[in-house]
Amino acid sequence: MLRHIGRALRAADSQAQSVNDESEEICLAPTLETERLWLRSLRSADFNDYAALYSDPEVLRYLTGAGGQPWDRGRAWRHLSFVRGHWLMAGIGSWAVEHKETGALIGVIGFSEPEGWPGLELAWILGRRWWGFGYATEGTQAALEHAFTQWNRDRVISLIHPDNQRSIRVAERLGEILQSRLMLNGREVLCYSIDRETYLQKRETSRGR
Repeated sequence: MLRHIGRALRAADSQAQSVNDESEEICLAPTLETERLWLRSLRSADFNDYAALYSDPEVLRYLTGAGGQPWDRGRAWRHLSFVRGHWLMAGIGSWAVEHKETGALIGVIGFSEPEGWPGLELAWILGRRWWGFGYATEGTQAALEHAFTQWNRDRVISLIHPDNQRSIRVAERLGEILQSRLMLNGREVLCYSIDRETYLQKRETSRGR
C-alpha cells in the first residue's frame, strides 16, 4: 500500500513539474529575429540574469528613477513582473535580447505605455560587456519595425537622459528626432520620437538605394 501511495505521489509531482515546465514556455511576446539576436519573451528562468543586469550601477547610470543605484533582487523581481505583465495588460511590451552565438541574455529591448505615460516608449538596456557592438541599434530597429508594421502604431517615443550620449546616438540611428524636454520622476529627459509615416518613408528610401 505504501509503495502504491509513494508511486502516486511521485507521479503527481512529475505531472505538476510538467505543467510548470510547460507554463515556463508560454510565450507572452512574438519572437523577433535579427542577424545576431533573438528578441524573445522574458521567462521566469531569466531572473538571475535580469537581476545581474540591474545590479550594475554603470548600466543604471542614466535610467530614469534609478539614479545609478544598483537594484536589489527584490526590486529586480518586481520589475521583471511588471515587464512580463505589461504584455498581458496592454498586448505590447519588452523582449529579452538573446545573443544567437552564445545564447546569453544580453539585455532588454521593447515598449512600455503604462497609465499616464507620455506615449508608447521604446527603450533599451544592455549589459556593459555588450556595449559598442551595435546590438542596441540592431535590436531596436527590429522592435520599431514591429510596432509600425504589425501593431500599426502612429508614433513611438524614446525618453533619454540628456547626458546619455550612447542612447541619443541609437535614437538618431532609428530616425528619431528631438521633440521636447520633459520632467519624469523628478528628472529631466529628452523626448525623441518618430511617426509611422516618416518611418515607412525612410524605410522605402533605404530599400530603393
